[in-house]
Amino acid sequence: MILPGSYLFTIFILTLGLLCWGAWANTFKAVGKWRFELYCFDFAIGVFLAALLAALTVGSMGWDGFSFLDDVRNAGKRQDLFAFLAGAMFNLGNMLLLGAISLTGLSVALPVGAGLGLVVAVIWSYSSHPAGSPVFLGLGSLSIVIASGLAAAAFWIHSEALKKEEAASPSPSKGKRAKKASPLKGLIIAAIAGLVLGSFYPLVELAQDVNAGLGPYSLAFVFALGVLTTTFVYNLFFMNLPIQGNPLDLGEYLKGNARQHLLGIAGGAMWSIGSVASLVAARAEGAAQAGPLLNYAMSQSAPLLTILCGLFYWKEFSEAEGPVKTMFFLTLVFLATGIAAVSSAPLFGSIR
Repeated sequence: MILPGSYLFTIFILTLGLLCWGAWANTFKAVGKWRFELYCFDFAIGVFLAALLAALTVGSMGWDGFSFLDDVRNAGKRQDLFAFLAGAMFNLGNMLLLGAISLTGLSVALPVGAGLGLVVAVIWSYSSHPAGSPVFLGLGSLSIVIASGLAAAAFWIHSEALKKEEAASPSPSKGKRAKKASPLKGLIIAAIAGLVLGSFYPLVELAQDVNAGLGPYSLAFVFALGVLTTTFVYNLFFMNLPIQGNPLDLGEYLKGNARQHLLGIAGGAMWSIGSVASLVAARAEGAAQAGPLLNYAMSQSAPLLTILCGLFYWKEFSEAEGPVKTMFFLTLVFLATGIAAVSSAPLFGSIR
């Protein structure tokens, strides 16, 4: 398999991962009224195809460690299971996150869901392998929680303001308005998504056991297999007991146009490329290593890019009042501060 041979190439890979992880959710916004349950079928296909392509090409060439097939043969069965379960856990959390995005938007679902997921991952990691300054980890986690709270509060205030405007504006079909989901529902789903997303990291670490663990390309492949397989299981629930709208049958998937299917596959492929990039960069050796601080900071900064896309590209709250916009600005500040503090914790391990 091919691993980074220079520091510059490692930075390139980390940048590629950041851009892919930060941008993939835009493909869901771009599909318009295409329900997230249907989008997830194509997303899972994209995740699997990109992981398989990476494994059979760059994962099978070069002389840096075992090839993809060697890795799969030599890895322990328990490590295979951990990687598959990690994919299954991530997929459930990601589907919930997509449901939250459909209810609240990128600007809210990401700081609430991904933010809380990051805090859960920090707690899991420190509990199993205490490392880094607990002061920096604690302050960073607190800052991220504050960011999540600010985004939730901004969404709530904006939703209540819209309700008052609708109630005050006369309409001949007032009694026939479509019932809108409560803002609390979207926030709860985003929070649950974060708890689930933060819980798959320990399984990834177990799959990378130094004695019989999977390499980056084989881990990404088995992980993607878990995503693809469980999508059909989870969607039996989400399509019959939908988060929003009426129940769906599988026939609805066939009614999608080529653009909608391609956007879903592209979104999954982008996420998978970001995942492979992060795993490969973490395996760099010697002078090619970027260091845990930079590696962690760049991989965890993706939600910031997604939130910026939601606010400025999709203009999700462009008509909101000044205080709401200020709260979203503070959300970005606290989230960036929290990520920086957590990333810097290994440098200040002696500070307690």
